[in-house]
Amino acid sequence: MRPRHDDPELPDDVSANDLDRIARNELKTLTKENAETVGRHLAMAARVIDENPQLAHLHVMSAARRAGRIGVVRESLAITAYATGDFALALRELRTYRRISGLNDQLPLMVDSERGVGRPDRALELGRSVDRATLSPSVQVGLAIAMSGARLDLGETDAALVELEIPQLNPNTAFSYSPELFAAYAEVLTELGRESEADEWLERASRADAALGASGDDDETIEIEEMEEDDDAALAYFAADAGDDDDADDAVTETMDTADAEADVEINVTDAEADTAATATQDDETEPDAASPKA
Repeated sequence: MRPRHDDPELPDDVSANDLDRIARNELKTLTKENAETVGRHLAMAARVIDENPQLAHLHVMSAARRAGRIGVVRESLAITAYATGDFALALRELRTYRRISGLNDQLPLMVDSERGVGRPDRALELGRSVDRATLSPSVQVGLAIAMSGARLDLGETDAALVELEIPQLNPNTAFSYSPELFAAYAEVLTELGRESEADEWLERASRADAALGASGDDDETIEIEEMEEDDDAALAYFAADAGDDDDADDAVTETMDTADAEADVEINVTDAEADTAATATQDDETEPDAASPKA
């Protein structure tokens, strides 16, 4: 017997058309009526994830009960489970998602979920099992942050720093993943007692975040200039010059969907968080969203 699950209310203004094109295409394998209902629950989950992750998870569960064999559904269920701290469920759903899709784009979240269940050694083993050259730059960064966190869990602080010293750790160029990577590097430097260097990287993270926020062009590469802290005029000019487009960055919603008929364990109804990631500037390549690891 499945545990009781009451569908959360769906406002009239929520539509499956609120999902991105890729998610809508996956839902086309369902009947038209079912696809609309599933899509509306996923869209609603994306809408409320930041302020109410538990409600978002309820919506994902409702979608999962109607479309459990669709990859994006299992991926979204994993993301909401991770957000609520149910790392075992997240790991199970991520494995199912990878089996269905054949993709490794959620490998960082898998590694971090292994950390969440208290297995940093397994996390490192999993992270090393995939050739990083086959991953997109943003996924490589997410994996590096998760691997660094696993090293910290094991008390291997020097190795944690090395995990983050990847080509994307470029202080002069900002991509969507740069602020998080710079901040993670600063955190490990702090653990090593290298406070002045840590402060520099925190400042770079702040500048990268500001520059990305000022630019509305998703294809633009932001060059980050070193400048004096008291040079407020220069900083203001740089932020303005980074991009004049007032259009907000497209929000890429982690769409969420169904419970799998193949699942070996029945999914308990818990509340969780789905994930929206703001698309930042990229250098002539599209970066898939990856859920942030807990580094």
